[in-house]
Amino acid sequence: MKVIIRQYGPADAEAVAAVGRETVPYMVTTARTVHAQVTDAPEKTRFLMLVAETGDGRIVGSARAGLFADNDTPGMAFVNLNVRAGERGRGIGGALLAAAESHVAGLGASTVYAWAIDEPSAHAFAARHGYRRGRSASFLRLDLTPGAPLPGVPPLPPGVLLRPASDYAADPRPVYEADAETIEDEPGDVATGVPGYADWRATSWDRSDYDHDLTTVAVVDGVVAAVVNVQTDGHDRYWSGGTGTRRAFRGRGLAKAAKAHSLHRARAAGYTEAFTSNDDGNAAMLAVNRWLGYRPCGNEWRYFRDLSDRP
Repeated sequence: MKVIIRQYGPADAEAVAAVGRETVPYMVTTARTVHAQVTDAPEKTRFLMLVAETGDGRIVGSARAGLFADNDTPGMAFVNLNVRAGERGRGIGGALLAAAESHVAGLGASTVYAWAIDEPSAHAFAARHGYRRGRSASFLRLDLTPGAPLPGVPPLPPGVLLRPASDYAADPRPVYEADAETIEDEPGDVATGVPGYADWRATSWDRSDYDHDLTTVAVVDGVVAAVVNVQTDGHDRYWSGGTGTRRAFRGRGLAKAAKAHSLHRARAAGYTEAFTSNDDGNAAMLAVNRWLGYRPCGNEWRYFRDLSDRP
């Protein structure tokens, strides 16, 4: 069956979300979040979403490509593919990859990074296309159904309050400042720069699945010292998309307490599954998640290649 590779359009959002939910079933993926990735991407990423469409109009794959917006090293790009399991082995992934690489190469990219689920076929695909394996990351799941084990919120040091991010709706800059500082220290094979306030608002605070009530901050003497960023699907799924503590406040258990508090509130709101992802070198956060009861449910690997040898 003929498959064409074309640019994403708004009418594709639900079909692309369905591909995402099938291929990476751990994340919060809805039509609204898919469309927001395109419309709210920082301009400097030059973001492009591609879809693979069959002759009968079915969307069977997608690709996201662009430049890392806040990286200090020029020429760093990302390309991430998703192809339905039943459609693999027909050249769809290769066609999407070629088109996505062409886009970032045209932007001056010299190195491209991609995530691959920890499956033999994905590793083989990456190797065939000249990608080398980098760091690994784990997806973790926590059962939030009533009665499932969930530790209580640890006692807080004097002067510490746990507050929902919605308390900062009038001015979220204190949340941004805490989040920006912790982003700098996230482990990974691509050094993460700090997004500007406007970009942070577009890609975090203002995104459609960002849950301002379950996103939780630890406040020490009036200062936002730790933050647990939460995305939800409005139904049953909770995703913690970044948890961190500012350097001056580490070692006090603030992130652990804030995340436990958020999870208890999520359960009370009717969410039944919580997911997260950690770089496998992030021992501190992995320990917190194990204490909370999260268990591994999948793995992925970062791959990279030098585009100088691209035909």
